[in-house]
Amino acid sequence: MMPPARQPFARRIVIAFVLMTVLVSGVFSLSIVAVVHFVEQRLVSDELRRELYGIVHQDVARGRSPRLDSDTRFYASQLPEYAIPPAYLGVDDGFTEVEDGPQAYYVYSQQIDGQRYLLVQTQDDFEAHEQLLFKVVFAGFCCAVLGAGVLGWAMARNVMAPLSRLARQVRHRDQLHALAPPLAREYADDEVGQLATAFDEAFGRLRQSLERERLFTSDVSHELRTPLMVIASSCELLEQAPLAERQQLQLQRVKRACEEMGDLVQIFLQLARGQASVGGFAATASLAQVAEQQCSRWSVLFAEKGLAFECVSEGADDGAYNPTLLGTVIANLLRNALHYTEQGHVRLVLESGGLRVEDSGVGIPIEQQSLVFEPFVRGSRARGEGLGLGLSLVKRICLHQGWRIELSDLPGGGSCFSVGLRGA
Repeated sequence: MMPPARQPFARRIVIAFVLMTVLVSGVFSLSIVAVVHFVEQRLVSDELRRELYGIVHQDVARGRSPRLDSDTRFYASQLPEYAIPPAYLGVDDGFTEVEDGPQAYYVYSQQIDGQRYLLVQTQDDFEAHEQLLFKVVFAGFCCAVLGAGVLGWAMARNVMAPLSRLARQVRHRDQLHALAPPLAREYADDEVGQLATAFDEAFGRLRQSLERERLFTSDVSHELRTPLMVIASSCELLEQAPLAERQQLQLQRVKRACEEMGDLVQIFLQLARGQASVGGFAATASLAQVAEQQCSRWSVLFAEKGLAFECVSEGADDGAYNPTLLGTVIANLLRNALHYTEQGHVRLVLESGGLRVEDSGVGIPIEQQSLVFEPFVRGSRARGEGLGLGLSLVKRICLHQGWRIELSDLPGGGSCFSVGLRGA
């Protein structure tokens, strides 16, 4: 079922006015037509009856010729000179309208003293007045509809003016600023004023929420960066100490995890601040450089699990990207592939303007593919100890940077995540 067409509110007001006027004026006009026909029959019938009575009792009874105007004819069954034409022989008593070719006549028939008398009158004069009346009624109907349209437009303009003004204020004024004046002060205590009050209350709650988020991000920035700096400093000191090879490897893992933690903190803070902070991420690396760094890190983990991992290039890309953001996207996609692939292979494919991560894992059911990018959502075939935030973070980064992320199934089984670095 197709949804009903949505008309602008002002247009609906005009349409309502016009339809109401068409209904009222139409009923009124049809009533006039019906009354005219009723009055026509009654008036003409009474007039012809009186005229016939006068002719029969005053003229015919005294042997005089009937006194008639040019539009009226007299017929009588017992008077040969006024013999009834065959067309009127079957006319019933009383008033009747008879058509004879292009002409129409009023016929009044009555039996008096056993004789039938007829009075026939042409309708030309009455029809001319009737047509004039109908034209006036039709003109009045059209003027009423036109006037309703103009009046509806004027009223809609007056009704919609405060709503349009409120919409412009909400759209263009910085209502999230703490010093923004309330909207409701500028409107009367009516429906529009109540709507402005609702906007003020909603903006107030939103300002409070944004302020809490701002305080939270600043607290996170301070509380997390301080221990990370301590860990990083400790790692630098330990690097100068004589350590065994295995201890050096563990130290490098701690140092790398500390650096990644610092990058993630920076990413979360920037994403929380919104699109205005896009400039906070400098584009200093190419796709190949970021991919090479991630491949060197993840190849060991794939080898430990017994998975074949390869990074291939299917096209050169000359774009520049922020290594932290792009590295986080690739890392989370590879981590997801590692968790959901028990045997087979994982491929990182570099393209011109994008990349793909393909795996031979269990795949993602079609009914769950639209949900995997939601936070804290893990599929029914979940692996590892994750919380379901990795793909959500990938989606947020892509939205933040104007990239495109898509999920599809591979013909032989498994999943393919495609990232378009040049937008949709």
